[in-house]
Amino acid sequence: MHTIDAVSERMLRSVLAYVENRLRLDPVPLDKGASDPKVLDTIFGGILGPDGHDPDYVLGIYASAIAPAVMSADSPRFLGFIPAAPTKASLLFDMVLSCASIQGISWLEAAGAVHAENQVLRLLADLAGLPPSAGGCFVAGGSAANLSALVVARETAKRRAGAAGAGRRFRLAVSDQTHSSITNTMGILEMDALVVPAEDHRLTGRALRAALDEDPDPSSVAAVVATSGTTNAGIVDDLAGVAEVARERDLWFHVDGAYGGAGLFAPSVRQRYAGVEHADSFLVDPHKWLFGPYDCAALLYRDPALARVVHTQDASYLDVIRDHPSEWNPTDYAYHLTRRARGLPLWFSLAVHGTDAYARAIEAALALARETAALIRRTPQLELAREPDLSVVLFRRRGWTAEQYTTWADDLLHRQVAFVPPTRWEGQTVARLAFLHPHTPMDLVREILGTMV
Repeated sequence: MHTIDAVSERMLRSVLAYVENRLRLDPVPLDKGASDPKVLDTIFGGILGPDGHDPDYVLGIYASAIAPAVMSADSPRFLGFIPAAPTKASLLFDMVLSCASIQGISWLEAAGAVHAENQVLRLLADLAGLPPSAGGCFVAGGSAANLSALVVARETAKRRAGAAGAGRRFRLAVSDQTHSSITNTMGILEMDALVVPAEDHRLTGRALRAALDEDPDPSSVAAVVATSGTTNAGIVDDLAGVAEVARERDLWFHVDGAYGGAGLFAPSVRQRYAGVEHADSFLVDPHKWLFGPYDCAALLYRDPALARVVHTQDASYLDVIRDHPSEWNPTDYAYHLTRRARGLPLWFSLAVHGTDAYARAIEAALALARETAALIRRTPQLELAREPDLSVVLFRRRGWTAEQYTTWADDLLHRQVAFVPPTRWEGQTVARLAFLHPHTPMDLVREILGTMV
């Protein structure tokens, strides 16, 4: 299986040619995503069976049927959900990572990879103002990072409570804007929510303090979750105020920066993140606004030893990777064991481009959001739902129904103009533009807004 025979040689050349052509696309096409399952069944029928197929035939199915039925989140026309815009450097190095079968489980097996990943984690920790002791690992995404961090928060609260914590059901203080993965995490961890009323859709220290003062059992609250860039609107919570209350009440302070944490690179919005330096755990997804490939989330702990106590797996065959306590094993800082060294493509891209280029790219998206907001204010039939904090713009077409927003979005996608699915805000359907790609042109925005007649 591992020899390069004639078929393998042809497969290698075909795959590399496809990759080269894909990377040369400028701009990347949007494509249309969802397709009729019956059509796909007809194309794929019989592809998996006892006998293999010519690799060029299989690659042809991918190129002609699979790829066009997957929207390209790295297209500058992909403005829905949270887009992606991986650098060519990160994509190419992801290939290097895959073809070398590099993993990042422990220092014993992957010291070079772990050291490179830790360089990136150190850069992110320094940007956030976390202490030199901070550290963590890369996981698959924000959901995995939130789960891994909050189980540490729960177990830390249990240990602090001692005998009183045995069998107790702990809670998380959250706002109604918290990410859906936090809700899922609470279900998995058998935790309940203390929902803190938001102030202008932001979790604030004042509201958190009031909620805790009014709660009949505040000692059951193990942690508070703040967000630095909500997914729907890009809002940054009152991190400094929440951090102050967390310190007063001895609560674990978790900051979910999956989308918006990358704004730490941008001087124009850095002040919005004041207080993140007090976080006990913090995460950011490089596959979102740090121009890395899927799937990659950076998870940091203020005191990694607390996470190591919770996540280290005990098995006799693993004893050898812990013979030297000073060595860093990424498996000890999240619920995973086997893992890709998924931070390496980001490391390569940062090393190639430099942090100043990252700051410029993030500032470009922020500037595009501000310019879009200004254009909406000048357009009579449009109105902003709120001023953008970061790079998400919510706005309304006066007089439109929910059905009209859906028809409008479907038409734009059908014509391959843009992917701009509507969302809901304060009980109403609104339009939403999420800017991450530094090369999305303002002319495209004008075209999109011009269709809202």
